[in-house]
Amino acid sequence: MNEDKTQSPEDAAVAEELKGVPEDMLDNEGENDELAKLREELEVAKQDVLYARAETQNVRRRLEKDIADTRAYAATGFARDILSVADNLSRALTAIPEEMRDDEKMKGLVAGIEATSREIDKVFSTHGISRIAAMGLPLDPNQHQAMLEVPSADAEPGTVVQELQAGYMIKDRLLRPAMVAVAKKAD
Repeated sequence: MNEDKTQSPEDAAVAEELKGVPEDMLDNEGENDELAKLREELEVAKQDVLYARAETQNVRRRLEKDIADTRAYAATGFARDILSVADNLSRALTAIPEEMRDDEKMKGLVAGIEATSREIDKVFSTHGISRIAAMGLPLDPNQHQAMLEVPSADAEPGTVVQELQAGYMIKDRLLRPAMVAVAKKAD
């Protein structure tokens, strides 16, 4: 039996086991073909196992990302609903005339509305909800919704000159676009 110097470890182990077996028994061509076929099937099975492991790992990663996204953005629906409350508080604060703010009888009411507004802002920041900057910035269609164009000699065309409704992000996702008025060239 001729030994090949470039044998694989498996082939070397088989050759070691076959030492001492008569040559006429080793020349059986059918057994060699069957052995080659079994080795080929073994290689295919090894590849299938590797692919299955890789697919399992990919599925696990996708599930972990989905779970993390679900946790991070679970409050999205509730946050959208509570934005109208924040908007109404902001409108209430804006609508209070200066005389009412100075009136001793109304100071408690004004302070309560301001405290409630601060508390909503605090809860928003705790849950990753932030207000979108708009005033004086170029229109960003990913964050701003242009509601109207306003002729302006002071601002560059395409610049936000008025915020009609505040926009918000939840972490890195848009919760609600800022509704804005955009400058255009003066007539």
